Amino acid sequence: MEFIADYGSFLLKTVTLVVAILIVVGGVIALGSRQKKGSSEGELKILNLNEQLDDYKDQLESELNSEAALKQLAKERKKEEKAKQKAEKKAASAGAESKQDKKRVYVLDFDGDIKASDVDLMRREITAILTMASKEDEVVVRLESGGGMVHSYGLAASQLKRIRDRGIQLTVCIDKVAASGGYMMACLADRVVAAPFAIVGSIGVVAQLPNFNKLLKKNDVDFELFTAGEYKRTVTMFGENTDKAKEKFQADLNETHVLFKEHVKQFRPRVDIDAVATGDIWYGQQALDQKLIDEVGTSDDYLVNACERADVYSVSYEYRRSLQERMGFAAQSAFEGALTRVLTAVQNQMQSKG
Repeated sequence: MEFIADYGSFLLKTVTLVVAILIVVGGVIALGSRQKKGSSEGELKILNLNEQLDDYKDQLESELNSEAALKQLAKERKKEEKAKQKAEKKAASAGAESKQDKKRVYVLDFDGDIKASDVDLMRREITAILTMASKEDEVVVRLESGGGMVHSYGLAASQLKRIRDRGIQLTVCIDKVAASGGYMMACLADRVVAAPFAIVGSIGVVAQLPNFNKLLKKNDVDFELFTAGEYKRTVTMFGENTDKAKEKFQADLNETHVLFKEHVKQFRPRVDIDAVATGDIWYGQQALDQKLIDEVGTSDDYLVNACERADVYSVSYEYRRSLQERMGFAAQSAFEGALTRVLTAVQNQMQSKG
C-alpha cells in the first residue's frame, strides 16, 4: 500500500506539471499564430573541440592548483607558445607544412529515428564539409540508430558514401546502438568504433501490421479495395489477405534482405555475411570478433586522441525555430522527462520491494 500511495502522489505531481506546461504552451501558440511565420532556413554551427578540451583543462587547473602553481604553469605555457611560434615560422619559410595545413577532423552527430529524419540535416552538413575537406582530413560520425524505413536509411547511407567517394577517411563511432538501418550506414565507414556494450548488427528485414478483416466481417462491414496492377497492393490491414498476397509480400522482404547483405558485403568484405545476416545483434567485443567493427572504444576517447594530432571541429546544421516551435519543443522535453521520472520511480520501487 505504501508503494501505491507513493506512486500515486508522484504521478499526480507529474500530471499537474504537464497540464500546467500545456496550458502555457497553448497560450504561446495562440499568440504566436498571429505573428508572421519566420524563415525555416537554418545555419551551420561550428565548435572547435580542441579549444573545448583546453577549456575543461583550464577550469580544472584553476580549481585544483595553488596560485603559485598556476603562475608557474602560465610561465611554462608562455615559453612553449614562443617555441611553437618560432618553429611554425621556420617551417613556413622552409616551405614545410604550416598550421593551416594541419589535418582536420570534422565531427557529425546522427541520432536516427524510424524515418531517419536527421538525414536532411546531415546532407547539408556533409555538403558544407565537402567544400573544405581534403583527402588528408577525416570525417567522424557519432551514430546512434536502431534502424527504420529501408528507403530512408538507404538515403542516409548514400550521404555517407559521398564522403568515401571523395577519398576522405570516414570513421563511425557507435556508443549505444547501430542496428539494422543504423548498421547499413555504419558499414560504409573505413573504420567502425563501438563501445563495449554498444549493440551492432541486426542485418535483417522486418515488417508487421495488424489485420482487422475478421472484426469488420463480424460487424457486417465490407472493405473494398480497387487496384490496377497485379501487385499494386499485396497484404492490407482491412482486406482478407490471400496466400498469394502473403507470398508476394514475403518475396519482397527476402529481396530487400538480399540487397542489404550485398550492401554490407561490398563495404565490409571481411565479414562472413551468411553468419551475421541472421537478424541477430552483437555487443562490442562480439561485434569485433565477427568483423562487424574494427575497434572497441567510445567516441569520447577517439575524439580526445584525435585532438592530439589534428584540429577537430563539430559541425551541425540547425533550423531556426519560431517562438511557438521552441515552446512546443520545451513542452515535449518536459513531458518526456516527466514520463521518464515516473517509469524510473516505478522501477526503483519495484527493485526496493524485491
